[in-house]
Amino acid sequence: MVYSIRSKSRSIISSMAALKTSVESTFASSPINRPAGSKTNGPSETNAALEFAVNTLEVQNILVIGHSDCGGIQALMRMQDDVDSRQSLTENWVVNAKVAKFRTKAYTAHLSFDQQCRHCEKESISRSILNLLTYPWIEERVRKELLFIHGGYYDLLNCTFEKWTLDYKGSKVDEEEVGRHSIKDHSFWS
Repeated sequence: MVYSIRSKSRSIISSMAALKTSVESTFASSPINRPAGSKTNGPSETNAALEFAVNTLEVQNILVIGHSDCGGIQALMRMQDDVDSRQSLTENWVVNAKVAKFRTKAYTAHLSFDQQCRHCEKESISRSILNLLTYPWIEERVRKELLFIHGGYYDLLNCTFEKWTLDYKGSKVDEEEVGRHSIKDHSFWS
């Protein structure tokens, strides 16, 4: 992931390190951190970047960006569900998105592998957004509407960008159906 902070706009951008376009030049910001994969509850550097952005800089927006033709998602979708404890480094890396894979398989079993991967790429972004809410200091600011979490998806083949915002009040983040979420302000640029 790449974390970029725009202190004047009070935003932090999180994207895949393997993203084929430069987040820094697209959003005119400088990188904070580049851990591999899309894991937000992982390396201490990632947690520190989030904590600094949210608690110290008081950013108002977090943008989690994924992209089409993601090799990590393709590896995840090809993995066996019953992988034993002797996982490869690749499996350890992509297993963070396993909930996205299971949800994708449940809803898109009738689609081609490529279509399933595209769905899983977007689902992984949504899972990362919900995972951010597991940090109490993020969840509190989102609940108070001091912080907004957005998802973004680059379709590199068609040169399009899709963006959506978590609708915290419409989501079921504190109930038994954890993982259901609503979105608002869905937009599409080409």
